[in-house]
Amino acid sequence: MVGRTADWLGKVENDRAPLDRLSVIRSLAEALGVPVSALVGDHPNQGRGENQQAHVAELRSTLMDYRQIMPGFPFAANKEVRPDLRFLREEAETVMNSYQASDYNRVLRRLPDLLFRAQTAVRVNEGEPRRQAESLLALACQACAMILTKVGEPDLAWIATERGMKAAFDCGDLALQGSLMRSGVHSLHSRGQYETAVALTEESAEYLRREQRGHARTACLLSVYGTLLLPGAVAAARNEDRASAIEYLNEAERIASQLGHDANHLWTAFGPTNVTLHRVTVAASLGDPRAVLELGVGVDTAALPRERRVRHLFDVAGAFTNVNEIPSAIDHMLEAERLAASQVHQHMMSHQIVERMMRTKVGRRDRKLAGLAHRMGMY
Repeated sequence: MVGRTADWLGKVENDRAPLDRLSVIRSLAEALGVPVSALVGDHPNQGRGENQQAHVAELRSTLMDYRQIMPGFPFAANKEVRPDLRFLREEAETVMNSYQASDYNRVLRRLPDLLFRAQTAVRVNEGEPRRQAESLLALACQACAMILTKVGEPDLAWIATERGMKAAFDCGDLALQGSLMRSGVHSLHSRGQYETAVALTEESAEYLRREQRGHARTACLLSVYGTLLLPGAVAAARNEDRASAIEYLNEAERIASQLGHDANHLWTAFGPTNVTLHRVTVAASLGDPRAVLELGVGVDTAALPRERRVRHLFDVAGAFTNVNEIPSAIDHMLEAERLAASQVHQHMMSHQIVERMMRTKVGRRDRKLAGLAHRMGMY
C-alpha cells in the first residue's frame, strides 16, 4: 500500500529505521487511516521557539504549493490518493475545537496535514464530493488564518484567508464566506492596516445583508454576521475612529439580542458575553485602561470557549500594566496560564504584556513574573 518492502516496514515499526520524511509519513498515515500526528506523537509541553517555527514553515510550504494556482497540470490528479472526506471533516472539527480549547500546539501540529489533504481532495474530486472538499478546505484555511495571526504571521494568515475565501465562494457556502471575511479583517488589523480592515468589514457586512435579504436568518448566519462586526469594531478603534467602533458594537449587540444567548455556531463563540468582551477590547484599543478595568473585571466568561476567556484576561492584564498595578497584572497572566499554558506561551500579545511588565521596577523584582517569562521562553 505504501510501495515499500515488508523488511523496511518492520524496521520502522521497531524503531530501527528513521521515519524523517514528511511524504513517507503521510503515505503511512493514508494507508492506516490516521492523522500524521498519530505517527509522530504529541508533545504538549513544546513551547514557542523552534518547534513552532517548524510547524509554521510547514504551513507556509503547504499554502505555497504551486498546484493551487496551476491545477491543470495533468500529472497532479493522476498521482494523488483520494482523501476520505469523512475523515477530513473529523480532522477539521478536531482542529477547530482544539483552537477554541487553546491547544495551540495540537493545532499547529495537525494543520499542515489537514490543509494538504483538503487541497488534494479539491483537486481529485468532482461534483458534490468536490463541493464538500471545498467547504473543508475553507474551514482548514480559516483555522490557519486564526492561529497564524496569534503567533505573529499576519502575512501568511492573509494568504490562508485568500485561499479559504476562494474555496468558500466555489462551494457557495454563505456562512463560510462570512467567516473567512472575519478572518480577513483579523489578518489586516494584525498587520496594522486598520483602515483597510474597517473597509473590508463594511463591504463584507453589506454583502452578507444583501445575500440574506428575503431569506430567513438562521442562528448560524446571525452569528457569522455578528462576529464579523466585532473585529471590525477593534480595527476602527485602532484607527482612532471611536464612532465607527461604537456603531459596530451596538449593531453586534442588537444581533446578539436576536440570537438571545451565548452560542458557538461555526465556532464563532458569538453572543451577548462576547460582545461585552469586545467592548473591553475596544476600550483597550482606544487607550482607556480605566474603562477596560471598569468593564472587564468580574465579567463571567464561563460560557465562552477557553481561547476567548484567556484573550480577555490578556486585555485586563494589559490594562493593569498600563495603570502600573503590576501585581494584579501578574495575577491575571498567571490565571491565563493556568487556563491555557499553550496560548499564553505562544501568543504574541502575551509576550508583549510580559515584556512590558518586566521593564517596570516591580516587575523586575517579581519571582512569579520571572518564572512565567522563563516558561514562555523569553529569558
